[in-house]
Amino acid sequence: MEREELSLRARFELALQREVSRALSPLWVSGAVGVLSLALGYRVEEREMLRREYRRIRGETKGPLLICANHLTMIDSAVIALALGSPLWYVLNYSSIPWNVPERRNFAYSPLSEILGYLMKCLPITRGGERAEVGEVLNRFIYLLSQGEVGLLFPEGGRSRSGRVEIDSAATGVGRVVTALPGCRVLCVYLRGAHQDKFSLIPARGDTFRVQMEMIEPSPRSPGLRGSHDVAQQIVAKLAAMEQEFFDARKRRRGPRGPRSGTKRHASAV
Repeated sequence: MEREELSLRARFELALQREVSRALSPLWVSGAVGVLSLALGYRVEEREMLRREYRRIRGETKGPLLICANHLTMIDSAVIALALGSPLWYVLNYSSIPWNVPERRNFAYSPLSEILGYLMKCLPITRGGERAEVGEVLNRFIYLLSQGEVGLLFPEGGRSRSGRVEIDSAATGVGRVVTALPGCRVLCVYLRGAHQDKFSLIPARGDTFRVQMEMIEPSPRSPGLRGSHDVAQQIVAKLAAMEQEFFDARKRRRGPRGPRSGTKRHASAV
């Protein structure tokens, strides 16, 4: 799909948002990590290995990079960012902090939430809203990725009500982004807390997360909208396969008589 040209005004607005956010990143990045790690007590298994892998990916990826993940809570994007980089590294490598496209009614419902979203690299979108408005947000997101920024999308389009990746819920928007960016690579991330059985507002306090990553480069088998849908399904199918690996590994760790002590499975290599 051809990428639509972004207006000069839109480019200026994105550049301004990026620079304001970057200038204040030492404050908001450390604050966000403090809330997740200290106030909520979240931990990520094999965090240092994941961060090394993400640094390697950023160093080796020359074209656009899009992170696609499963979706169970309203702060999944923040937990993923916590898993993939340290506060200091993000401040020094600002473009590696993913841009997000959150639901406006959840993350831009008040002046304060709008300000926080602006600083934290968010482009709010109204799902099911006017086609022109949704298209404008996606065009801005695509433009940012074309300029070397990293983006994060949830290809199911919303939180899974079943608690599992739902292949039939593949949203065309993610396919549109990928097909508009030749050579776009997709970092599939599967994230799940030890106490996550279903969707919720936020993960349980003190939860520990297991994260798997796998890089793919999906390509459409048809032109136009059908091709975008095809790409979206490829991404969601990969996440579903990663989820199955997660549950198979957890079953092996627990064994027939419950959890085994001392056993540990490494996150998927990228």
